Amino acid sequence: MTSKAVLFVDDEANILLGLKRMLRSMRNEMDFHFAESGSEALTILKEQEVHVIVSDMRMPGMDGAALLTTVMEQYPRIVRIMLTGHADDRSILQTIPVVHQFLAKPSDPETLKEILSRACALQELISSEQLKTLVAGLGSLPSLPEVYAELQEKTKDPECGIGDISAIIERDLAMSTKVLQLVNSAFYGLYKSVDSPARAVSLLGVDTIKTLVLGVGIFTEMAPGKADGFSLSELWTHSIATASFAKKIALEESNESSVVENSYIAGIVHDVGKLLLFSSLREQYLQAIDMAESESQTLCQAERQVFDADHGEVGGYLIGLWGLPGPVVEAVSFHHQLEKYPEASFCPALAVHAADVAYYLLNPDQCIGKTPVINNAFLEQAGLSGRFERWLEICKEIQVEGQKDD
Repeated sequence: MTSKAVLFVDDEANILLGLKRMLRSMRNEMDFHFAESGSEALTILKEQEVHVIVSDMRMPGMDGAALLTTVMEQYPRIVRIMLTGHADDRSILQTIPVVHQFLAKPSDPETLKEILSRACALQELISSEQLKTLVAGLGSLPSLPEVYAELQEKTKDPECGIGDISAIIERDLAMSTKVLQLVNSAFYGLYKSVDSPARAVSLLGVDTIKTLVLGVGIFTEMAPGKADGFSLSELWTHSIATASFAKKIALEESNESSVVENSYIAGIVHDVGKLLLFSSLREQYLQAIDMAESESQTLCQAERQVFDADHGEVGGYLIGLWGLPGPVVEAVSFHHQLEKYPEASFCPALAVHAADVAYYLLNPDQCIGKTPVINNAFLEQAGLSGRFERWLEICKEIQVEGQKDD
């Protein structure tokens, strides 16, 4: 990976000095720049290519929100991270539209290093000049949905309880309705009536609720208009089903709760790249859809011809900017290209890949273009030959229960 440049902005010189000391061990991996004001930061950006900017929120003159808004408008490819303290809670919510990630201040050194490494590694997902142009052409990439960001911030408080979480969800009628609808569906296997967000949080847990809210938020904030060949409701149905399938497959193959949870989260957001491409580059995306249908290609094959990338790569880049877990980013990025996955083993990427294929085998009328097939070569390398038949059976059982519930 080529060296990436990171710019820190804070009006307190001692904070910048501390950051310099903290990051000394990473000087061979990244180029660090420091500015004591928003105006100084903009001057550096004019003179130096920067890949990631980390700005304090409260600064005299141009504050962090104003600075990152300008960066979003003038340098849309730069990953934008805001440093915040608990005293900034109200200000945080105002900056959600321009910030990719929030970082607590003061920040744990290892957390900061991990976030910077991941943010810079994301740049490597943009593997071709055409894809770089594509992502830049999307304009300012969507920031984290507001309710999800608020939940993230609230759950950092050790005194946060179920009532605090449900109160946030209840303020959004559409969010509350959708969460309750999903919780009461057979996909979750509860088989009991849930009539309040508080009860839903109690039964499912905060992390699952956050995932549902994230999915709803993505589809709400990025919702495109209608068009022949693309249905938002069908995409949402597919995403929820794929998440449920991936979770059950992961439970069948792994005892690690993190693998199960990340498989579910990745299933919810695995097709966000489709939504992003259709919302921002509709004419080209409809061309890819038409090509898949008329030339009997998979949609991914058609996307690569039109964009030199598929929706998995684009979606992986976006959720990586949002700071979702690494295995989730990998699952979204590689669920159609397992041959590029670093290690052949059971992982969320495989769970989502198998769940996606199973969904279209069970619902062929919902597939755009040629139906995707299971990557048997990867299964063999992972020592899982023949397991897909069992996974498909599990997915069919889930779908039948879901149809009964409907």
